Amino acid sequence: MPFFSQFTRRLNSLANYIENPQLFGLRQRGGLPNTFLQLNQPWLHSLNINTVIDIGANTGQFALTINKILSKAKIYSFEPLPECFEKLQTLMSNCKNFTGFNVALGDEPGNLTFEKNAFTPSSSFLKMTDLHKTVYPHTKNTNYINVKVETLDHIINSLEIGDNILIKLDVQGYEYKVIRGAENTIMRCKLLIIETSFEPLYEGQPLFNDLYNELIKYGFVYAGAIEQNYNPQNGKILQADSIFIRDK
Repeated sequence: MPFFSQFTRRLNSLANYIENPQLFGLRQRGGLPNTFLQLNQPWLHSLNINTVIDIGANTGQFALTINKILSKAKIYSFEPLPECFEKLQTLMSNCKNFTGFNVALGDEPGNLTFEKNAFTPSSSFLKMTDLHKTVYPHTKNTNYINVKVETLDHIINSLEIGDNILIKLDVQGYEYKVIRGAENTIMRCKLLIIETSFEPLYEGQPLFNDLYNELIKYGFVYAGAIEQNYNPQNGKILQADSIFIRDK
């Protein structure tokens, strides 16, 4: 059965590429084909999103993908690592609706020590747990840099923001801090896509239930997930990109 399931997934993936030729170009440029397929759906387009706030942008994987789906929406991306930010700027250079910020987001402005990982998407303000290092051995090497921190609410005051906001939040366990500094913006948000963990991969991070209970206070309802990461040792789900939609 596992072999058959894997074979079926590969066939489905090949069929998707045949039906959507643009996926080849998206993947070659560093985008996320699976995310494109799962989000480029009537339910998302019906929300009339006109502003995307991409927190934890890395090199622009999500920004590039969401621009293919919502080509008219303004995109504001936040990435603290200088080398990742440079790649983000290059990747999105042809998007007139894009603005990037080389800054981290948190609950108050200042400067903080950031754990820069050799695998940059795993970088965080928080220390990794042993589980993370065991499951993802390519993330064991870390060094430290100082990064500037701002609050989203402060930055948003100077930007052109529409009423229909999508926030994507991928900050490796720092979600509570970002949310605290973005409460006004989150109250205006229609759709939130947030990486949630089911087991602690960073010390002191909130898990799915913690974030679920927090976000329903802001008027959101859980609406499923678009991506899941598994523990290769036992098959348990470790993380998912969870979708929360404002409850009308």
